[in-house]
Amino acid sequence: MTTSTLKMPRAPKTRTATRPAEVRAGRPPKELAGEVDARILDAARKVFLERGFEGASIDEIAEAARSGKRTIYARFRDKRALFTEVVMRDILARIAEFKADAPLGATVEERLTSVASTLLHWGLDADRIGLMRLAIAEAHRFPDLAATVNRRARALATELGVHLLRDLTQSDELGKLPAFAPEHLPTTARLFLDIIAVPMLLRALYEVDLKALDPELDEHVARGVAFFVAGCRSGYRFGAD
Repeated sequence: MTTSTLKMPRAPKTRTATRPAEVRAGRPPKELAGEVDARILDAARKVFLERGFEGASIDEIAEAARSGKRTIYARFRDKRALFTEVVMRDILARIAEFKADAPLGATVEERLTSVASTLLHWGLDADRIGLMRLAIAEAHRFPDLAATVNRRARALATELGVHLLRDLTQSDELGKLPAFAPEHLPTTARLFLDIIAVPMLLRALYEVDLKALDPELDEHVARGVAFFVAGCRSGYRFGAD
């Protein structure tokens, strides 16, 4: 007599623990994206200034930014793109963000001197000058970057100069001179910056210790403003052909 084997149905598998829902990596919410971008760019600027372009690594930048490499690569194609963005942001965006305090002085010359001195001290920031040096040094690797930064920085600085000169001279007889007519003001502003800012900027690019320039800045600005105002009052139209 044979005994048939009774097959018992298999009990359904029981889950001993609930797996957490998988979180998809990617961009943070919109409200945090700007903070993450700024953190990455700030960390990249620090590493590039310390190591140079060649010596910097995405690993080191990710560690300094307290961010993952995937997060960086989701925003920047490679190290070249990250370097380009750092230079563009820290040189160009900072110009657009410049805000001068209310100028001091009873005369237009004193007010121009006050604003120009603030602008020059602000512009000769060690990190900003360091990035400019780095962009120039890497011109062979980034042939368009230095030229682009130069053109756009000049255009932005001219807009800033137009705004400052218009505000400072509109209530003064100086503002009624031909050099400050709307059609001439951009060229007048450009020449004002060429007199005040460019000589010290060029010196700063070659100075190892920028603080060595500090004692000269205010005297340079005072002489430059006096020369500029005398030229305007002489009847010379800076914007003329």
